[in-house]
Amino acid sequence: MSAPDVTALLAELERSQPDLADDARTAVEWLTGGEPLETVTQLDVCEFLWYTLPLKVGGDHERLAGSLGKLLELGGLERYAALCVSPTTAQILRAYSRDGEEAGTAAYQEALEATGVLPPDVPELRWSMIMGPEELGAHVACSAALELAIVAGETVDRVALTRRWLTEPRTDLGGDSWLHRVHGERLNRWVLGRGPARRELAQPFEVRLYAPVTPQPLPALHKVLSLAASETNLPLRLAPSPEALRLRELAERDLGALSRDGSRLAITDRGRALLASPDDMWDAVTRLLLARGEHEFEVSAREAALMLLADGVLMSPAQLRERVAEVVGGEGWHPATGLDDVSAPITALVGQLTALDLAFGDDLAIRLTRTGQFAALAALRAHALRPRKYVNST
Repeated sequence: MSAPDVTALLAELERSQPDLADDARTAVEWLTGGEPLETVTQLDVCEFLWYTLPLKVGGDHERLAGSLGKLLELGGLERYAALCVSPTTAQILRAYSRDGEEAGTAAYQEALEATGVLPPDVPELRWSMIMGPEELGAHVACSAALELAIVAGETVDRVALTRRWLTEPRTDLGGDSWLHRVHGERLNRWVLGRGPARRELAQPFEVRLYAPVTPQPLPALHKVLSLAASETNLPLRLAPSPEALRLRELAERDLGALSRDGSRLAITDRGRALLASPDDMWDAVTRLLLARGEHEFEVSAREAALMLLADGVLMSPAQLRERVAEVVGGEGWHPATGLDDVSAPITALVGQLTALDLAFGDDLAIRLTRTGQFAALAALRAHALRPRKYVNST
C-alpha cells in the first residue's frame, strides 16, 4: 500500500492541529525534496533529523521534528514518526545546539551506524563521501534492503547483504549490477579529469580498466620475503646490486613487510601475510605505485607516466619527463621549475618498478615488462575507482 499524498496529509493536519502544519510542511519538503512520501527510507529520515535539520534548516528543530512526526503518523508511517520524537533525536539535536557542529555530527554518525541501515564498505566497493547519481542510487538501494531485512526480523550480516545487493544482476537495471554502474560512473569521472591532454591520454583506458586485472606473480619480492621468513634474521648486507637494495628498502619502508633489528632484517606479520597471499601481495604493490605523495601533483605525474608506459613502449627518460610535464601542465598544475618538478616523482616511480622487476630502466631507456604492464593497469584501475573524499579528509 502506497503512502498517502503529502498535500492531503498536510490538509488533514491543518484541520486537526493547525499550529503544527507550517512546521510540518517545512520539514517534509526538506525530507522529500518534492518526491513522493512512499520513496522515503529510514536512512532518509535519520539523515534529515540528525544532519540536515540542525545544520541547514532554521527554526525550533525539536518542534520541526515533532511536527514531521505527527505528519508521518497520519500517513501510517509509525516507525519513521517514532524516530522524530525519539530520545536519540532529542539528544543529537541538543548536542548540536549545546556543544556545536562537531559534537552533533559525531553523535549523528554514531547513531546512524547503530541503526544497521547504513551500508558498510565491502571488498568490492568503498563508499564515497561525495557520490555521483549511480553511487547514490546504489547506496539508497542497499540501505533499503538492509532496512527491510531488519524489519522482517532477520539476522542481518550487513557486509554479506550489501555485497549481494551490489553484485547481483538486477532486472530493474536491465540485467546490470549496481557495482558495474558505480564502477562505470567512477571510471567516466576519472577519464574526464582536468585538461585536454590528460583526457586524451586517459580516454582509451576507460574500457580497458572496466574489468579487473588478473594478479601476476612477483618473484623478486616473493624471494626476498621468503628468505627473510626462512632465516632467523636476514643480513642487511643482502643487497648485491642497487636494484636489490631498492627492493629491500621498498619491502621495509613502503610495504612494512620487513623490519630492522640492529644489523639484520626480520619479516613482519604484514610480510608473512603478503607471502601467504599472492593476490594480497599484488594488490599492495600495485596500489603502492600511485600512493598519495606529499602533493597531489606527484600522484598526477606518476599516473601520467604509467599511462604513457602501460603498453610497453620504449621511452627515454627525457621523453617521459617531457610528456608527463605536458599532461600535468594541461591539468592546471604550474610547476615552478618545469621538468625538474616531474623528475622526482618519475624517478621514484621508475625506481619502484625496476626494483620489483616490473620495468627495465637506465639512463637511456625505460620500458615496462609484461608483468609491469599488468601492474600499471591494476594501479590505474585502483586509482580510478577510489572513493571520492572531501579535500581535507585523510
